[in-house]
Amino acid sequence: MPKQLGFLIDLNKCIGCHSCEFACKIENHLEEISFRKILDLRKRANLFAYLSMACNHCANPQCIRVCPNKCYSKLRNGIVFYNNSNCDGCKSCIGACPFKAPKYNYVIKKVSKCNLCNRRITKGLKPACVSACISEALQIIDFSEPLPENCKKTIPNYAYILLTNPSVRFLLPKETNCFWIEEREV
Repeated sequence: MPKQLGFLIDLNKCIGCHSCEFACKIENHLEEISFRKILDLRKRANLFAYLSMACNHCANPQCIRVCPNKCYSKLRNGIVFYNNSNCDGCKSCIGACPFKAPKYNYVIKKVSKCNLCNRRITKGLKPACVSACISEALQIIDFSEPLPENCKKTIPNYAYILLTNPSVRFLLPKETNCFWIEEREV
């Protein structure tokens, strides 16, 4: 299998602090948009967890297939790379991506997307979001190597799209025990 970089997200560790989101904005000089977003799964999936999401760098990305201007390419390391120099702002890629990873930037009137900090990776560094994660909930992994046996392809209420085969895996939250102090009559 060729190299395929992606994310491993440990739902036991993410505390919803947004440091990954802010690091991404700083690294990519983003003001109006954000490539990474933090989801509160307590509202969506009845899990006491947070989820940090960005582009999933799919094995079969639909953004590449639909872009009329060939702005997208798949790098040898599996990163779905986006170059906006030919982008005319048609937003076809936004409609094709089931995860809505490409974002339309109204300031420059073009689409932008996470490139997994490819500049940093080529220098041997971690992506900015991974480096900034204080709880180490966000990791970069190579899907061509053995994955942790307890990682899952999906979580409750998260769309796993067979067609795109997203390069993200999850470590699910452990069952929590609640200990209540019972009041006794004296």
